[in-house]
Amino acid sequence: MAGPALAYFLHRDGYEVTVVERAPDLRDSGYAVDFRGAAFDVLEEMGILSELREHDTRMSGTILIDEEGAEIGRLPAEAFAGELEVPKRELTRILHRITADDVTYVFDDSISALTQHEPGVHGSGVHGSGVTVEFESGATREFDLVFGADGVYSKVRRLAFGPHAEAVRHLGLSGAGFSTANHLGLRRSGMLQHGKDRAIFLLSAGDADRLTVSLSFSTDSPALDRRPRHEQEQAVRAAFAGRGWLVPRLLEAMSEADDFYFSSTCQVHLDRWSSGRVALVGDAGYCAAPTSGMGTSQALIGARTLTRALASAGGDHAAAFAAYEAELRPYVAENQALGQETAATMFGGGGSAPADVHSA
Repeated sequence: MAGPALAYFLHRDGYEVTVVERAPDLRDSGYAVDFRGAAFDVLEEMGILSELREHDTRMSGTILIDEEGAEIGRLPAEAFAGELEVPKRELTRILHRITADDVTYVFDDSISALTQHEPGVHGSGVHGSGVTVEFESGATREFDLVFGADGVYSKVRRLAFGPHAEAVRHLGLSGAGFSTANHLGLRRSGMLQHGKDRAIFLLSAGDADRLTVSLSFSTDSPALDRRPRHEQEQAVRAAFAGRGWLVPRLLEAMSEADDFYFSSTCQVHLDRWSSGRVALVGDAGYCAAPTSGMGTSQALIGARTLTRALASAGGDHAAAFAAYEAELRPYVAENQALGQETAATMFGGGGSAPADVHSA
């Protein structure tokens, strides 16, 4: 979300923008994203708030159940859906539509190297200030500024700042997500079974025929994030072995799902969000973890804050990056504290020093 939003604001302010996406086309994956607080001002400024409201999932709440599936309580819709929740594919589609005519999108490619240079550096035949970007496709291009808006395992961050292990902090949770047939008949509602070290969350939102499944469990590191699917499935099966209720059926559906997704609950902590002419936006620079419920809102607010700082600095990128960070850090710190607190409440996690993270 951070990339297209940043592209929108940068183009509006007169920049020529290129967005690089490793997927071969627009991503149609993901389940739902929610918005809270100041993010609504950003959506309004972009002119898409009314359209997004048309896609509101209108969740009615979440039923709390015990290990046998009996209801033991309820949570209001706001607990998971925020003030507004929409299917992620709709937000992706809208952000692409409002930028496609003005921004260059490069799909099915990624960067392989970044080289920053200043006037007078002639090593690669470059005589001005900027960044030489080498692509996996073999192309090489020059840019004035480069922004990493590519998630927790940001390629830009690794190239410009250092290994993932120096930035990514694990909060003690990992899990699989996928969808299956809505055999429970849920309608705009969720169902949560929560134990000491594992949880099952089921919901049906935009598509009444589909059931979104999340199987979470305690882990010591996010190493599984970078492992093959069969190893991830093995870990899920081991974590939920011997459990009754719907668990055997859900585990079977997991192996059949064509939208299987595995991730760990992590945060990104850095001493700085910029390095020369490279800066980070959204999860790449300061992920607050899904347990904060603030990822999408933070990405949008970060994109607008950065572009406002660039406009105010009159072309001085160093001053702009410093102002962007000074303004946004307190907001990010609050969200990261919330993410840690929620993780600790769920499974006794809360994070530790960055460790056990693959650098690939």
